[in-house]
Amino acid sequence: MLLQGAIADWFDQDWVQWFLLPGSFALILAIIAWWGDRRRMRRSNPDAVGLMPWRDLAFWSGFAAVLLLAAAGRGWISS
Repeated sequence: MLLQGAIADWFDQDWVQWFLLPGSFALILAIIAWWGDRRRMRRSNPDAVGLMPWRDLAFWSGFAAVLLLAAAGRGWISS
């Protein structure tokens, strides 16, 4: 029960809700987009171009992940 209360208190902190969780989702999106760009670069048919801008999506979500996770680290250190 003590651990359950500690986890609930941890999720109530502002830096977790505003920085850590969105930063984690942005990091997951960046990894998926990087994988999609890698698949696109290695396709066997060069004329089969898709519509999703994987490179741009990987860059911007990775950029957002770095900023959000850095802010989460700063909030974690200050708490």
